[in-house]
Amino acid sequence: MMFVLFVCLGIGWTLGFGVICLFLRQRLQKRKGVQSQGGEDRISIGLFHPYCNAGSGQERVLWHVLKCLQTRYPSSQFILYTGDTDAAPEEILAKAKERFNIVVPFPVEFVYLHKRKWVEASSYPQYFTLLGHSLGSIYLGFEALFKFVPDVYIDTMGYTFTLPLFKYFGNCRVGCYIHKPLLTCDMLHRVSSMTFRDFPRQVPSPYSPSNMLRLLFYKTYAKFYGWVGRRSDIVMVNSSWTEENINQIWQCPSKTYRVFPPCDTEGFKSVARLEDLDDEDDGDNDENTTRPIKIISIGNFRPEKDHPLQIRTLYHLRELLRDKEWNRVCLVLIGNCRDKTDLARVKDMEDLCKHLSVEDNVKFRVNISYQELKAELAEGLIGLHTTWNEQFGIGIVESMAAGVIVIANRSGGPMMDIVMEYDGARNGFLAQDETDYAEAIRAILHMTRECRNAIKTQATASVDRFSDRQFNKAFLEAVQASLFR
Repeated sequence: MMFVLFVCLGIGWTLGFGVICLFLRQRLQKRKGVQSQGGEDRISIGLFHPYCNAGSGQERVLWHVLKCLQTRYPSSQFILYTGDTDAAPEEILAKAKERFNIVVPFPVEFVYLHKRKWVEASSYPQYFTLLGHSLGSIYLGFEALFKFVPDVYIDTMGYTFTLPLFKYFGNCRVGCYIHKPLLTCDMLHRVSSMTFRDFPRQVPSPYSPSNMLRLLFYKTYAKFYGWVGRRSDIVMVNSSWTEENINQIWQCPSKTYRVFPPCDTEGFKSVARLEDLDDEDDGDNDENTTRPIKIISIGNFRPEKDHPLQIRTLYHLRELLRDKEWNRVCLVLIGNCRDKTDLARVKDMEDLCKHLSVEDNVKFRVNISYQELKAELAEGLIGLHTTWNEQFGIGIVESMAAGVIVIANRSGGPMMDIVMEYDGARNGFLAQDETDYAEAIRAILHMTRECRNAIKTQATASVDRFSDRQFNKAFLEAVQASLFR
């Protein structure tokens, strides 16, 4: 009797859910039909990027995608879903020009989303951040869908759980550009092996109920994450590292394309370096003994960028250099802050500098413009990048193009796609901890000018494959057959 009851309840829930889905689909199709009225037979393209005004590398990709699509499909209607409700459209476009030197050629219609708080980590407890983010993105996706139903939908920020909404309810052709997977193979391996490096509150026994539930959750989440990802008609990833993780979890390699992010290699190659000017003025190193040794770090002030590691590196470096050299060292931390939490993080790092007595050798540059960034790189000798398993690293490419010798983390995209260390083709350095970074900095400082110039030459020659032009070509080849057929 109970079995029959459960079967009836299951059938009832299934039918009820199906009726709701059918109702939503019909309602959204009517809305889509109303949008297309007016005598204009043109396609509408929606880009989903709730933080379009943040000013990070993801936003550079967004604006370049928009510019690329507008150039290729100028008669289309372009919609940008954003949660930056505190910024007017002209302010957002002005910031894109100031920060990235990108101007879109045609008008953009902004659809403002007011439910963005549901995808922010601060809205959820520590243990449910991933699940909360995913469910919150569905809620946010429905808000976007009910405000405008496009013909083509492209998620440019990694909100994968919105893809089935637009595909099945909105009847859209859907695509995505993945910067960082929500779930990685490394995370799954750690959970499966019960090492739990990322879970500081672990209990002693790996077979405790809480750890077994965590393992079950991640395995189940991986199944759902792969399913929603496979709903995409086209999947674009930003690096070999991201491609490897997406192929393992989503299992759709036939429609997955590696499209390196657009980097302004030509713009940064044009930087007039002070050291180069010194070389033209005279052939000695007298001036170099008095000018500051600038170490440039480009990365938004987020936890994953691991800026404290850079500050600790400076602390170790002091033990390796003579006082005369140390007094010339200046670490310049350049990045954007989205909110008060990021600003508080900068304050914490300033306190760390004081605690380690390196505050006189560190400078913070927050939310600077494109021209200010180029000016800082013009004075830089070394670039520092400490993100573990960084998916790509636009700041690394920008630094290399500008003639700065980069030291990046020995992991992720930088190791697999950007930095080469083998003989005859070294274009930078890789490191793992503060000791490695400090030793690499000392090695660069004690090199001859000829050795440094050889590395810079290799670096500037290697970044052309990450140019805006190469991105345009790869991106359009990927989307034309799948989304604009």
